Amino acid sequence: MAKARTLAYVGALGRAVRLATRPGGPSLGDRAAAVPRLVKAVRAGEYTGTSVGRLALVAAGAAYVVSPVDLLPEGVLGVLGLADDAMVLGWVATTLVEETEKFLAWEREQGRGPHPADTVPSDVVG
Repeated sequence: MAKARTLAYVGALGRAVRLATRPGGPSLGDRAAAVPRLVKAVRAGEYTGTSVGRLALVAAGAAYVVSPVDLLPEGVLGVLGLADDAMVLGWVATTLVEETEKFLAWEREQGRGPHPADTVPSDVVG
């Protein structure tokens, strides 16, 4: 059972990496810049593609990974102690990629979000 869950988790992480790095998709910088807009839109009730609770879980997961307090300490359990951090970090990364993907698509549909800089009309001189 645990092995099947681990394999499913690895598969989800692999799909998230492919999604995050596909040609023509949003860059990691674009995704990172979208997170504050995502939180603001969810809190305002404008975007309903995710919930405040799910975003809070992502924040808690990130805090757990960087926290010196650990449920399975690396100093005592070695590699096994890193496994819980790796699983939480993978879930946080996967969730952020999926949520920002949906949010950025929603922003495009709504005509929101950052827009490319306007170009200045000019003539080509040969």
